[in-house]
Amino acid sequence: MGAPAAAAVAGSTGLGSRAAAWRVLQAVAAGAYADAALERELRASSLAPLDRALATDLAYGAIRQRRLLDAWIDRQATVPALEQPPPLRWLLHVGLQQLLFSDRVPAAAAVSTCVELAKRHGLARLAAVVNGILRGVLRCRCKALAAIPAAAAGAAPPSPPPWLGLPLPEDPASSLALRHSLPDWLAAELLGWLPPEQAEAFAAATHAPPSLDLRINPLRCNLQDLSASFAAAGVAAAPVPERPLALTLPGGCGDPRGLPGFAEGLWCVQDRHAQAIVPLLDPQPGQRVLDACAAPGGKTTQIASLLQGAGELWAVDRSEARLRRVSLNAERLGCAPLSCLAADATALAALRPDWQGRFDRILIDAPCSGLGTLARHADARWRINPAAIDALVLLQSRLLEGLAPLLAPGGRLVYATCTVHPRENGERVAAFLAERPAWRLLQERSWWPLGQGGDGFYAAVIEAPPSGERRRS
Repeated sequence: MGAPAAAAVAGSTGLGSRAAAWRVLQAVAAGAYADAALERELRASSLAPLDRALATDLAYGAIRQRRLLDAWIDRQATVPALEQPPPLRWLLHVGLQQLLFSDRVPAAAAVSTCVELAKRHGLARLAAVVNGILRGVLRCRCKALAAIPAAAAGAAPPSPPPWLGLPLPEDPASSLALRHSLPDWLAAELLGWLPPEQAEAFAAATHAPPSLDLRINPLRCNLQDLSASFAAAGVAAAPVPERPLALTLPGGCGDPRGLPGFAEGLWCVQDRHAQAIVPLLDPQPGQRVLDACAAPGGKTTQIASLLQGAGELWAVDRSEARLRRVSLNAERLGCAPLSCLAADATALAALRPDWQGRFDRILIDAPCSGLGTLARHADARWRINPAAIDALVLLQSRLLEGLAPLLAPGGRLVYATCTVHPRENGERVAAFLAERPAWRLLQERSWWPLGQGGDGFYAAVIEAPPSGERRRS
């Protein structure tokens, strides 16, 4: 659908948000990233705020739940989901997402709007198919719900799970993958890493709307004053336990740049667990610090605030465009001047031989599979696979090996990721240390997204040996 068609649909009651979500699904299926596709769609639309929110929920939800929604199509249609015409498949996903997951959309509206979209946009001959499949899912779920014993008198009936009415595989990994729309390999890995109840909690958390966590800029503000500013603006903000500079806002609060204090540099967006990484690095005023994979700059500016204008801070990233974002972030937050270098961090020892043993602190916020942030990136679960992790493990090893020579004797290196995969985390650090017996692992931390808020992260704190021992390590 082009812009004129989009405008026409937006003017029809109830259709604009569904049409926008449908276009996003088709763009992602063609290779676009979900966040970029949604941003383009909303930028070109004239949807009201509530309709924009609905379009976002439907698009992101249907992308995350792709496997379960396909299973419902397979259950009700004569043609399997993967063999359906793609526009029909994604339109059915828009409808099913509403029927299975939306409390604010009546079932009749979910069905009728999808049928109407089919009629208006090239699927008129299949409108009856859309109607039949969606209504068939409703009937199937009603029948399954009726077979469940009635709840005890006075007890509120539980909300039926979205897979109620589907035959589930007996294999635990296959069942987990279907119920929570995960790739088979990830479901199997989860059950190897975690007890079944925690694997279930992790899988459920990958669909929970992520909160918006903020890190207060101590150079310009404090928790009490910023909390008061949000309260005065009618924005619900709560402190985060164990994070003295963190506030959390519920998801769906709109563009963060419109919130109080953004333009003044009073805060930046940073996940609560990401905020715990730089304190492990423990940068001190006067030290030389290297942030080797710096963009977009959340941890870089956090380091700068701790250096308090005394010391040397280098932000390195392969992308000049992403480094510009680091500089803009630092400027908005009023951080002390920092130096930026666009370069491959694995080659810094050769590129800057004068940096040998120079830095008291090195942060490697390594590129990773991002398995700790699946709730935040709707399409990530369908993009990551074991082969991609193999390539990332090689890169992570090269980063550790290439940057270690730049650490001063007795200096501290923090290796961090936003994944939960052991091969990218503990196993990677263990392999690095096995070749350097004089180096010490001071601390290792993992944060799993199990429904309590915050993304999944890992960090290892490594200390280089003193000068005399380093030559023998």
